[in-house]
Amino acid sequence: MATTTSLTPPDQHREPPPRLGGVLWWALCAAAALGLAVCSSLGPHRVWGAAAAFGYLAAALVAARGRSSRMSETVALAGAVALPLLWLLAVDRAQLEVRVVARSAALLLAEGTPYLHRPWVPEDFNPYLPGMSVFGLPEALAGPGPLTDPRLWMGAAFLGALAPALPAGSRSAPLRWIAACPLVALPLAVGGVDLPVAGLMCLGLALAGRGRAGAAGLALGAAAALKWTAWPAIPVVLALMTASSRSGGRAAGGAVVRSDGREAGGAVVRSDGRETGRAVVRSRGQEARCAVIRSGGREAGRAASRCGLVALLTAAVLVLPAALRDPGAFRAHVVDFPLGLTDAVSSAASPFPGHLLATHVPGGRTQALLLLGAGALLLALSLLVRPPATAADAAVRLALGLLLATAFMPASRFGYLVYPLVLVAWAAIRQEPGHALLRRVRESAPR
Repeated sequence: MATTTSLTPPDQHREPPPRLGGVLWWALCAAAALGLAVCSSLGPHRVWGAAAAFGYLAAALVAARGRSSRMSETVALAGAVALPLLWLLAVDRAQLEVRVVARSAALLLAEGTPYLHRPWVPEDFNPYLPGMSVFGLPEALAGPGPLTDPRLWMGAAFLGALAPALPAGSRSAPLRWIAACPLVALPLAVGGVDLPVAGLMCLGLALAGRGRAGAAGLALGAAAALKWTAWPAIPVVLALMTASSRSGGRAAGGAVVRSDGREAGGAVVRSDGRETGRAVVRSRGQEARCAVIRSGGREAGRAASRCGLVALLTAAVLVLPAALRDPGAFRAHVVDFPLGLTDAVSSAASPFPGHLLATHVPGGRTQALLLLGAGALLLALSLLVRPPATAADAAVRLALGLLLATAFMPASRFGYLVYPLVLVAWAAIRQEPGHALLRRVRESAPR
C-alpha cells in the first residue's frame, strides 16, 4: 500500500544559518560609523556615529576574546542603538522625518489630512502616505516626551512585524544581528520611516509563504498605506501565490502501486500532507487511473486573488479618506515632491545614478525617471517569465527591484538600502534552497 509522510513546515525545526560576525565584521561596522560621524552634516547622525563606533569596537574586542556571538551582538546593540537613542531622546534631537511624522499626526487630528495645504520649503512637505501618521499619534494625543517619540513606535512596529516573520524557535538571534547592522541601527536611534515598511513587507511575504492569504494582504496593505516603496511587494507576493497554485495543480497526483498484476490507486496528497481525493481502481487488468484533484490549485489561485483584494482594500481604507480631503495637497506632497516636480527641492541626496543624472545632466531628471520605469518593467517581466517559487525567492526578487529603484530615483538616500538588506537577510535566515544567491551568502558567512 502507498504511504505518505507529512512535510515539516519550511519555517520550523531548522538550525539558523551562520551569521556574519567576528572581529572583521564589527571592525567594518565601526569604520562605517566613524566615517559617518566625521563626514555627516547632521547632528543626530554625528551623535550616532560616535556612539556606534565605540559600540562596534567593543563588540570586536568581545569577539576577539572568543566570546559568543550573542555577547558581541548585545554589546553592539548597546553602543549602536541603546546609547545614542537614550542620549538623543534626552536632548530632544531626531532626524527630520520624526518631526514630519509628529506634525502630520497633529494635522490629521485637527484638519482630517496630514498634509499642509500650501507647503513652501522642503521641511513643510510630508512625502509619506497617510498611514505613516499613526506613529505620531501618541505625541499628538499625549504631548511630546520620551515615550511618545515617533521613532520609538516606528522601531517597535519594525521589530514587532519582523519577529513573527522569522522561523519559529530561532528569532532572537536573527533579530539581534539585523538590529545591530548599521543600516538598521542608525534609523532605530535617530528615526527612520523605512523600518516599519520593511518589517511589514517581510511579514507579508512570510504569511503568503504559509498560505495565509488574508493575513498577508492585511500586512501588505498596511505597508502600502505607509509609503510608496511598499507597493512593489504586492505584485511580487501575487506572483508567488499564483506560481504556487500552478505547481500545486501539477503536483496533485496519486501514488499508484501494482498489486497482483492490477493497477491499484492511492490517495491523492497535496503538499501539506492532507488527502484531497481517492484514486479510481479498475480490476480485470484494466489500467488504474488516478483521479487527479486540482482543487488545491484552484484554492491557491483564489487565495492569491483574496490576498491582492485585501491588500488593496486595506490600503484604500487607510489612504483615501485623507487623500480625498485635499487631493491637491496629497499630490503635491506624495507625488510631485518625491519626483522633484516642485519648486522646493528634497534634501535627499546620495551619489546614486538617478541623483547624479538629475543634478548634473541637462534633462537628467527625465532620464532618471525613464530608468526608474525601465527597472519597474524589468521586475514585472521577471515575475511573468519566471515567477518566484518560494517566499525567500520572492524576497530576493523584491530586494533587487527596490535596489534598482534606489539607484535610479532622482532623490534618494543611503537609508533606502535598508530594504534590500532586511529582505535578503530575512530570506537567508529562512534557509530556503530556492535561490543561488542565498546559498552563496550562507556558504561565505563565517561559522
